[in-house]
Amino acid sequence: MNLEKILAIAGKPGLFELKLQTRSGFLAESLLDGKKITVGLRSNVSLLSEISMYTYSAEKPLVEIMRAIAIKENEGPTAVSHKDDNAKLIAYFQEILPDYDEDRVYASDIKKLLNWYNILQSKGMVSKEEPKIEDAETVKEQVVEEVKAEKAAKSKAKK
Repeated sequence: MNLEKILAIAGKPGLFELKLQTRSGFLAESLLDGKKITVGLRSNVSLLSEISMYTYSAEKPLVEIMRAIAIKENEGPTAVSHKDDNAKLIAYFQEILPDYDEDRVYASDIKKLLNWYNILQSKGMVSKEEPKIEDAETVKEQVVEEVKAEKAAKSKAKK
């Protein structure tokens, strides 16, 4: 499951896929209806790959929680709807993540997570497979090369 280009935008329902970055923001496509929107730099945007939920031991990345749901549901939709009552949602979530911090993870967070999971599941973007982790050294080298290329382009533009 790759959530690297999946976005949640404050004030907009559903999830979006990052399509193109521009000078003034970026272009995103809704996973709900496929409409493309432009998003300014001032918008409150979160990458799903950067979101975590609190547990009593540490923060757990969203991708790991969604993977646990995919395993429980055999990559199908969740057994409960995000519109069910809070008690039912909390009981379901305790099966997925038994050590979640009940004081810092609210029912609204669980609703949002289940809604996002079902959106991604309907698009075939969930998987119970272990995420493939690239060799850290290779990733580091790629980032260093990209930074060098950016600096070179900026210095040429100034001349």
